[in-house]
Amino acid sequence: MSKNSRVLVISDLHIPYHHQDAFDFLKALKKKYKPDLVINIGDELDQHAISMHDSNPDLPSAGDELRLSRQYIYELEKIFPRMILVHSNHSSLVYRRALKYGLPKDYLKSYNEYLGVGPSWEWVDDLTVTLSDGTRCFFTHGMSADVLKLAMQMGKHCVQGHYHSKFSIGYFSNPDALHWGMQVGCLTSQKSMAFDYAKNFKNRFIIGCGMIIDGQPKLMPMVLNEDGRWTKKIV
Repeated sequence: MSKNSRVLVISDLHIPYHHQDAFDFLKALKKKYKPDLVINIGDELDQHAISMHDSNPDLPSAGDELRLSRQYIYELEKIFPRMILVHSNHSSLVYRRALKYGLPKDYLKSYNEYLGVGPSWEWVDDLTVTLSDGTRCFFTHGMSADVLKLAMQMGKHCVQGHYHSKFSIGYFSNPDALHWGMQVGCLTSQKSMAFDYAKNFKNRFIIGCGMIIDGQPKLMPMVLNEDGRWTKKIV
């Protein structure tokens, strides 16, 4: 199997407010597709209690949320011992808070230290990867509201998260190449009080993630039943 021939792309778990079946879904995808590269394009944590916006006082305090998040991160690391994670607005909240109060980053622990994960989880800025077919793909958390336009501007494939209600693949061509942009939805529970702000949104969250197989994008929806639970089917 060529390098980067099966890339699994995860986004917007918002631990500990992820969908209750998200980890089982990811285990099933790992078993079926056996990805050789796993990229988490951000918001792996919610960090609701230290949000720049109003937080819900009925949800866990910052310390309790972190302790709970570490438990889930431990489970996720067992599923994916090696993972590349892209910096994002929620995962960077600790550093953004530090900057707001004039604290140098050197005073803070690294992501690996404060989450208790090993060095095989690597946090990076926006990332470009050469896929197994020789094309290049750019991974970002949420650089543009239009991922296809971003791909056109960059002249390479693009994959993006951040927008929980966007789950799509689009294509464009120029005289030299065919490029695509993929928006991979989220793995978040919209029922959580952490997302009260989304109750009046016109579009609902779309639960799922993405795969890139031999250079081609594939959306992986987590199909839910009428009770909001995963049907255990991979489509």
